[in-house]
Amino acid sequence: MLLTFAAFMGSLEQGMIYAILALGVFLSFRTLNLPDLTVDGSIVTGAAASAVICSIGGNPLLGLLLAFICGLLAGTVTALLNTKLKIQPLLAGILVMFGLYSINLRIMGSRPNIPLTRSDTLYKWAENSLHIEYPKLIMGVVILAIIIILFFFFLKTRIGFALRATGDNEDMVRAYAINSDGMKVLGLALSNGFVALAGGMLAQYQSFADVTMGTGMVVIGLASVILGEAIFGTKSLLRRLIAVSLGAVVYRLIIAQAFKLGLPTSDLKLVSAAIITIALAVGAFGGNFSLNSLFAKKEAK
Repeated sequence: MLLTFAAFMGSLEQGMIYAILALGVFLSFRTLNLPDLTVDGSIVTGAAASAVICSIGGNPLLGLLLAFICGLLAGTVTALLNTKLKIQPLLAGILVMFGLYSINLRIMGSRPNIPLTRSDTLYKWAENSLHIEYPKLIMGVVILAIIIILFFFFLKTRIGFALRATGDNEDMVRAYAINSDGMKVLGLALSNGFVALAGGMLAQYQSFADVTMGTGMVVIGLASVILGEAIFGTKSLLRRLIAVSLGAVVYRLIIAQAFKLGLPTSDLKLVSAAIITIALAVGAFGGNFSLNSLFAKKEAK
C-alpha cells in the first residue's frame, strides 16, 4: 500500500518544517560537534510563543520572530552553562530542557495546549491569499530555501569559518586567539533559534501547540541529518545543507509510509531508531549507497 496523494503532500509540507529543525540540529551536532538536548524543549518554546501570538490575534510573522528569539535565549543559556559553569554540554542541554518545560507552561498560560483553529496563521494566509496550487508547500519551500541560503553565506563568513573551526579543533582555534566559548554561545543560540522557528511553524501548520510536542524531536533532527548525508552526500557545504534538508523530507515520507502500512503510533520511536541505525550503517560502508557514489560509478563507466 502506497501513500495517498493527500498523505504524500502532507508529508512534503511537514518535511519543509522538519528540515529547518534538521538544519538547527546540524549546526550543533555537526558544525560545533556538541550534543545538545535543548532541542526537545526549545522547539516547544517556539511553538508556544508562536501559538500565543496567533491566539490573541497577533501577526503570525511576529509569532515566528518571537519564537526565533526565544530559541536564541534557550540556546544561550545552554551554552553559558557549558562555557562559564563548565557543565558538560549533554548535561547542560538536559538541565535547560527540563527547565523549559515549566517555562513553556507559563508561556501557554498554564494550559497544556493552545488550539489555533479559529486564529490566523501563516498557512491559513497562504491558502487564502496565494492563488496557486499547493500554497502551503510552495511557501514552505520558499522559507526553507531562504534559510539554506542564509546558512550557506553565514558559514562562509569569517565568523562562520571560526564557528566551523571550533567544532573541528577547539585547541587550534584558541591558538589563533579566537574566543571558542563565544563561538559555542553563538552556535548553540542560532541552533536553538532555528529549532524554535521550526516549532513556531509546526504549531501554525497543525493549528495547535502542545507542551509535550517536543518529545523525541532531537532524535528526529539527528535522523534527518544522518539520513540526508548518507543518501545525498556531503561533497560541499551547500550540498550538505541541501542533503540535511532533504533528509528531513525523506524521514517524514518513511514515517508516513510506515503508518500507512498499519504501524501503531506507539512504535514511532522504534522506527526512528531503525532509520538512524540504517543510515549510520550506510555511512560506515564509505557512502557506497549514496546517490553521490552511484553517479560517480556511472561516470566512471
